[in-house]
Amino acid sequence: MMSYAYDQGINFFDNAEVYADGLSEEIMGDALKKLNWSRDSYLVSSKVFWGGDKPTQKGLNRKHVIEGCNNALKRFKLDYLDLYYCHRPDVDTPIIETLRAMDTLIQQGKILYWGTSEWSSEQITEAYTLAERYHLTPPTVEQPQYNLLHRERVEREYSPLYEKYGMGTTTWSPLSSGILTGKYGQGIPEGSRLSLEKFSWLKEMYDTPEGKVKLKIANELHELAIKKGLTLTHLSLAWCLKNQNVSSVILGASRLEQLEDNLKALDFIHLLDDELMESIEVITNNRPEPHIDWKKH
Repeated sequence: MMSYAYDQGINFFDNAEVYADGLSEEIMGDALKKLNWSRDSYLVSSKVFWGGDKPTQKGLNRKHVIEGCNNALKRFKLDYLDLYYCHRPDVDTPIIETLRAMDTLIQQGKILYWGTSEWSSEQITEAYTLAERYHLTPPTVEQPQYNLLHRERVEREYSPLYEKYGMGTTTWSPLSSGILTGKYGQGIPEGSRLSLEKFSWLKEMYDTPEGKVKLKIANELHELAIKKGLTLTHLSLAWCLKNQNVSSVILGASRLEQLEDNLKALDFIHLLDDELMESIEVITNNRPEPHIDWKKH
């Protein structure tokens, strides 16, 4: 899948210390060694926060940020990471401590850029402000969830940050854990994510009243997509790509056929004209209210 993605022009591969307790990074590292691509032709990211069960293996304190990076480099068998994310905010560690740790790693050449994932706009703003004040390297990118069913943070909360700081986004879960593929319209198929025991929490989430509303929306979007000659998968991915503040849409394919199909969404972006976009808004009924900068009023 990595070879196919690379041949199609994809050059960014995302990972994290918590994925399969580090095994995911080892497997990706083995693949990168075997593929033997020129190191300046692709980007690799890792994320730090959940590194292990011990108290010193968690969070965004200086110790874990630096040791987590060193451990990730060993698993990847690489000299440096292109991107290193704070996987979640850490309320127990001052942001300035995390900034200094990230800046140290940059000065050491172990990472080139750093970013955040699911931080609030206030936390991101504090990071930029402190970085400027103390001449430290600021974050470059945020990795938030973004899809047709989850929009508020990317479209409203972060809206002042794109222009003010030039912040990019590498969005995750564009298909909302498979809900926006249409495969759950008639129940839960055998072998699908919601059928697996380790994802029982996800199934329970969609058994709630709010979850059932989302499933209903997905079914209606599926019908709209079919009328337009699209699949719900292609509609959902193309919709994410339409947002000018989305730098990259992270795909989580588990089979080559899925990846091949997902990439076809690029061919359908032009079909999402104003009329279709408005039809989508009518179904989802979740367009965030515009951000108001009260300092300008």
